Amino acid sequence: MYQHIAQKLQRGETIILDGGTGTDIQRRGAPMSGDTWCAEVNLTHPAIVRAVHEDYIAVGADVITANTFATSALLFNALGRDDELLDIDRAAVAIAREAAEGRPVAVAGSISTMRPLAVGTDRTDLHQDWSEDTARELFARKANHLAVLGVDFLLMEMMRDVHYSLWATQAALATGLPVWVGIATERRADGELVGFGHHDQLLDEVVRELVATGPAHISIMHSSSSDTADAIDIVKRHWQGPLGAYPESGYFKMPEWSFVDLISPDDLVDRSQGWQRQGVTALGGCCGLGPEHIAALAQRFKRA
Repeated sequence: MYQHIAQKLQRGETIILDGGTGTDIQRRGAPMSGDTWCAEVNLTHPAIVRAVHEDYIAVGADVITANTFATSALLFNALGRDDELLDIDRAAVAIAREAAEGRPVAVAGSISTMRPLAVGTDRTDLHQDWSEDTARELFARKANHLAVLGVDFLLMEMMRDVHYSLWATQAALATGLPVWVGIATERRADGELVGFGHHDQLLDEVVRELVATGPAHISIMHSSSSDTADAIDIVKRHWQGPLGAYPESGYFKMPEWSFVDLISPDDLVDRSQGWQRQGVTALGGCCGLGPEHIAALAQRFKRA
């Protein structure tokens, strides 16, 4: 099914991505874990997960993302649950595959560098670290497992530094599957865009390192819609390939998303039109954005 997506990109057509999978699962009543956020709902509430995927497909998404972001290799290793990660990912991909069956929709396997978070925040608890060799082994195990499970491509989400994000991306590329890189940024107090949660690393540096790995696609994601245009300009300094944008809206306090001051579907479309003029051809939403946002994007940008 990835060939279908690749052909649309080659023709210059806009790809419609899904919205915030984990936050939409929460919105529908599934409990969020204080340790693993939305990971375990793949086992405990599969019907809700499937309904989220099906609703995004119904409103026009060309891509759905299996609920594997929170099954981070680093997070589950920190919890001593490495093997459980494999079981949860198996369920997540099966659910997504069932939802997409018989439809021209690609299933992406999400890979993150999520680590334990400080309770009540969206900030990483920095008490635990991993050597490069260990981190690479953990990322490779997850990426290879997603490839075996049959995802169409690997989606690196919230890449934000030149260490773990780089190692994870390289592990994904080693599978031979197409790899899309989603970079998360935020604005530092001095106005500079930096990797999300990494105020010592300029976005320009993060982009340059990740571009050098040779992915198939790069997006700015899980970032404020107000910062996305400037971030896209930074990406374009180093990248001439296809571009995407899928912002977040609201805020996170582990373990739940706060649906506060959400961007409206109409405002998302307006901003997306500006990103399209910058060269973006893949549009969607991240945390906080739901099917109504994706429906508005599909209605405006998707060809019949």
